Amino acid sequence: MASGEVRRIVIAGAGQAAAQALQSLRQGGFDGSLTLVGDEPALPYQRPPLSKAYMKGEFEEERLYFKPAAWYEDQKVEVLLGARATRIERPNRTLHLGHGATLPYDALILATGSRPRPLPCKGADLQGVHDLRTLADVERIRPQMVEGRNIVIIGAGYIGLEAAAVARQMGLNVTVLEMAPRVLARVTSPVLSEFYAGEHRRQGVTILTATQLSHLDGKDGTVTGAVLADGTVIPADMVLSGIGILPNEELAKDAGIACSNGILVDRDARTSDPAIFAAGDCASRPLVHYGRDGRLESVHNAIEQGKLAAAAILGLPRPAEDCPWFWSDQYDLKLQIAGLSQGYDTHVIRGDPVARKFAVFYLRNETLIAVDAVNSPPEFLASKKLIMAGAKLAPAKLGDTSTPMKDIAAEAAA
Repeated sequence: MASGEVRRIVIAGAGQAAAQALQSLRQGGFDGSLTLVGDEPALPYQRPPLSKAYMKGEFEEERLYFKPAAWYEDQKVEVLLGARATRIERPNRTLHLGHGATLPYDALILATGSRPRPLPCKGADLQGVHDLRTLADVERIRPQMVEGRNIVIIGAGYIGLEAAAVARQMGLNVTVLEMAPRVLARVTSPVLSEFYAGEHRRQGVTILTATQLSHLDGKDGTVTGAVLADGTVIPADMVLSGIGILPNEELAKDAGIACSNGILVDRDARTSDPAIFAAGDCASRPLVHYGRDGRLESVHNAIEQGKLAAAAILGLPRPAEDCPWFWSDQYDLKLQIAGLSQGYDTHVIRGDPVARKFAVFYLRNETLIAVDAVNSPPEFLASKKLIMAGAKLAPAKLGDTSTPMKDIAAEAAA
């Protein structure tokens, strides 16, 4: 696609990837028509604080927004909120909206994000049963977060555990149900799982792993309890479902664009249609540091792919592709993750979990592929560079806290 031929760009979706694409396009010199379509009534905003500081009331709504309304006006961005993209007419390069409007485009960026996986049990539609994904979700949940009430959280991934920490800090009685044999089973090692399960239990959270939910009970249309497969009933004034998300790929799939657990894109965020790009949670991309494709659900990924799509449309050099990174705040613990640990054959603990300041390194064939750093920023920052360099490291040296992490990194890079 020649950048000079692109005068009309439409972005479907209004999350982190969309916000970044808008900014990168204008900063990159694009002065043509730019339209943002979002199905929520709010301007693009941050999602990570929703399950943490914003839920607790420590983060005001205005601080959630990436840019104020005036920025969109100054940048001549047409913003269509509360509007749902329903169909892509690829031959005519037209995006159809739910209220009947159509938007012609020279380039289209799909930043449609993801949605919570529905809770597959009887009672999921009762009042008091919530997902935690949007600003509107938090507005429904927060009035129910009252000290002394009982909350049951389904799923012990990052969202579930972050919400459990906030609920406990707000004085609720918290029970977390997890089908897997340990918390965070999909994303980290048994070492981290044991540490976080122990921390939550010390804070007063009840965590039940290897536990099957049968259904939710209710009275007068409102949830009253979670019933386990063995018949145990756990009282619940409210239930929060955190069992994962699904990519919003239907708009692309219905238009005949290649999809497989996400909209398939190349390194430039380009789909199987050269005029259409996809970025963020909805996209399955090449993971260049791991030699495979995959979908990343992270702020880093959304920002990076927004930049990649903008650069490709404008004919600019491809921006650097960073090592995947993530974070999670629970109580006074900051977990920073670099890389993807799936497939590791060795792990090394550096520091002392009892002191609540340590890191777990994951290696495959002595090559560092990931780190989980708890209250340990130096280990996180050094590991990002080492992972991207494909550095080989001696496990014994990694675990030796008498050698500063910066010295280990410098030696490996030499």
